[in-house]
Amino acid sequence: MAWDEWEQLKAEAASRQSARMQLNSIPAEPGGGGTGAYGDLKVHDKDLAAVGNAARELHKDFGDVSDRARLSSMSVVDSMKKSDGFQLGEAMDHVAVHWVDQAQSLLDATAHIANHLHVTQSIHAKDEVYIAGTISSIATLDQGFDERTTGK
Repeated sequence: MAWDEWEQLKAEAASRQSARMQLNSIPAEPGGGGTGAYGDLKVHDKDLAAVGNAARELHKDFGDVSDRARLSSMSVVDSMKKSDGFQLGEAMDHVAVHWVDQAQSLLDATAHIANHLHVTQSIHAKDEVYIAGTISSIATLDQGFDERTTGK
């Protein structure tokens, strides 16, 4: 291979790469919208707090309502089975037991959501402090190197 041929191949490769290569950035989102942070998930504390509060409210409200429904159902079941002698009491008892199980599953899920979001907020706050500390440490280190090279 001659020197001229080598230089031509290098120039062709460089022209192909320079059109595609982007350093320290990522391509903007298709359609031109957004911040250019394609694929990044952004959640703000107020959003997490709103979802957590909604889950907490649902937990409280549904807990109150389901307790009233359970107590009413058990009262009707007892009345139907014991004093009225209806066989429907057994079927209603079966439904009431399954209602309690399903209600407890929903209460557990809403409590889990609220708790998870609270923990997520706490973890992200700690991550922010760590990242800020790390970056400020790097800036301090860079400043020290700058002072050493410039003599200031």
